[in-house]
Amino acid sequence: MRRNFVIALLYTVVTTIVFGLVYPLVVTGFAQVLFRDKANGQLIYQNGQLVGSRIIGQPFSGAGYFHSRPSAAGNGYDAANSGGSNYAPTNKKLIDRVSGDVATFQTDHPGSDVPVDLVTASGSGLDPHITPAGAEFQVERVARQRHLSADAVRKLIASHTEGRQLGFLGEPRVNVLELNLDLDHVAPLTVAAR
Repeated sequence: MRRNFVIALLYTVVTTIVFGLVYPLVVTGFAQVLFRDKANGQLIYQNGQLVGSRIIGQPFSGAGYFHSRPSAAGNGYDAANSGGSNYAPTNKKLIDRVSGDVATFQTDHPGSDVPVDLVTASGSGLDPHITPAGAEFQVERVARQRHLSADAVRKLIASHTEGRQLGFLGEPRVNVLELNLDLDHVAPLTVAAR
């Protein structure tokens, strides 16, 4: 009995050290050497200041910015509370929220169909992308606020449109943060317009 206890104790100590310390440190070391940007959250800095991450969405509400998808993660884009609302399509709260969002977006495009990604949250609630159709829907508003031509804004969207991964996985998408940062660089807004 004592021999079994010692073996079990040693096995626990050894596996804890190997799998709880050594393995994570080795994997972290490889990640830092081979994929430093990805391992550190794909953070975006501007003028030495952290402005966000390429892989976590954030809210934009100003008329001169492209708006992100709605977020069901905590208080909005809270990575600690990742998740969807889990409301069924017939849920009154979801229907009311989507209807309100559609009405808001239709102020610039009366009677137009609003792209679904602009009024529904992703499964994680943290999606940093919108569809090219979602970006196109917002072109006129952003162009008007930025005093740019719609074609100039479309060129920016095209330069930020990512294709399918490996040519067949997923759908084309536009990173909202990167697009808005580029807009701020090309045609900065006055403080009052933000």
